Amino acid sequence: MTTILEAAGRPGAIAPATPLPAIARTARVELGRAPLPPIDRPHAELTILDVTKWFGETSGGVRTYLTEKARYVSEREGLRQVLVVPGPFDGYALGDGVRTYRLQGPRIPTQTAYRFLFATRSTRRIVEHERPDVIEVGSPFFVPWVTAIAARRLQAPMVAFHHTSLAGLPASLAMPEPFARLARAGAAGYLRRLNRLFRTTMVASDYAAGELRRMGIERVSRVALGVDLAHFHPVRRAARDHTRRRFGLPVDRPVALYIGRLAPEKSLEVVLDAWSEVARQSGARLVIVGAGATERALRARMRAQSGDADVTWLPFVADREMVARLHACADVYVSPGAVETFGLSALEALASGVPVVSAAHGGGWELVQRSKAGVGYEPGSSGDATRALLDALTPDGGVRGALGRAYAEREHGWNTVLDRLFAVYREVLHR
Repeated sequence: MTTILEAAGRPGAIAPATPLPAIARTARVELGRAPLPPIDRPHAELTILDVTKWFGETSGGVRTYLTEKARYVSEREGLRQVLVVPGPFDGYALGDGVRTYRLQGPRIPTQTAYRFLFATRSTRRIVEHERPDVIEVGSPFFVPWVTAIAARRLQAPMVAFHHTSLAGLPASLAMPEPFARLARAGAAGYLRRLNRLFRTTMVASDYAAGELRRMGIERVSRVALGVDLAHFHPVRRAARDHTRRRFGLPVDRPVALYIGRLAPEKSLEVVLDAWSEVARQSGARLVIVGAGATERALRARMRAQSGDADVTWLPFVADREMVARLHACADVYVSPGAVETFGLSALEALASGVPVVSAAHGGGWELVQRSKAGVGYEPGSSGDATRALLDALTPDGGVRGALGRAYAEREHGWNTVLDRLFAVYREVLHR
C-alpha cells in the first residue's frame, strides 16, 4: 500500500507539512546577570513579546499558537517576536526575527508538562532589553503580575489571550452548587481585577467572549486560532487502512477518535457511558489518545460497564505526523468538553475532513455550528450523546467532512488568523 509519505510530490498529493520553527538548542545563560544577545531586526516596525507558562516541552495548543506566530513573524521583515517561557534552566535560542528566552521554573505538580514562571528580575531585564511595542500575556496566574512589575518602567501596552475557562470549571468538576457559586464569583472577581492590567483581552471564540462579558469584562477582541491546512488534510485519508493497522485499529469498523488531555473538564465520562450502546448498534471502536489525571478512573469506568472491548487506549502522541494520520483515519472526532475556549483538536479534525461530535456548549460546539460539519449533544447527557454519535457515524457520502474542510480553509488558515491578530496589536497601539 502507498503511504502518504510515499505519495508526497505526486500530482494532487499532499506536500510535506512546513515544520514549526524550532524552539530548541537553547544556550544555557544566567539571564538574571549575563549579557543579553543584540537586538535582531532593529528597524522592525512592530515587536511583540509573548509571555506564558502554558508552553509544554512537546505539545499543547498554546505552544502551537506561539510557534505558528513565530513562523509568521520570521517570514515578515518588519516584525519581531520575543518569547518568554519557563524551562528546566535559564537560556535563550535565536532565530530569524524570533528569539526565545527560557526561565528556570519548577514543574506544576498537578500539570507536570508545564512549569511555573516566577523570575521577575530576569523578566524585567529581558523586557527592558528587548523593548517590545506590545506584550501579550497567555496565562492568568502569577505571570500577569510578574510581567506587569517587569514592564513598569517601559510602559508598553499589555494585552491578554484568554486560553482557560475559569468560570466554566466549577460545573465541569461537578462541584456542589454552593461551592460552584463561590468559585464562579471568585473567578469573576479575580479576572475583573486582572483586566485592569490589559488594553484588551483576546479570545478565540464567541463563547469565551460571552463568558468574560458576563463577568463584567468589556474590552474583548475575538481572534480565532488557526490550523496547518497543509498538514491536516483529507488526502491523508487515502492511507486510512495503513494508519489503522499501524496503531492496531480495525480496518473494517467505524472509528470515533479523541486526542487530548484526560482531565475532568474534558467530560469524557459522558462519551464512555454512551459507548456500549453506540458500539452495539454501529460496531464502532472508540479510540482515546492521550494521558492525564483522570485516565485511571476513566479506564475503570469503562471496564465496569463493558469490559473495555470496544475502546482502544493509546498513549500521548508527540509526533505531529502521527497525529495528522490519526485524525485522517477516523470516521468521527469526539469533542466532549463543554467549557473549551476554542477546540484546536476539533479544528484539526475538520481540516482533515472528519465530522465532529461535540457537547453543545463551548468553543468546540461553536466550530461545529459555524462549519455545519457535525452533531451536538446535551452536555452531561450520555443518552443524547448516544443519539449524536450514532447520527454522525451514519455514512453521509462525505458531506459533513467536505463542509468541515471548506470551513477550515475559509476561516482558519494560520496566515489569515495571524493577519487578524496583528491588526489587533496595531489597533491597541493607536488607541
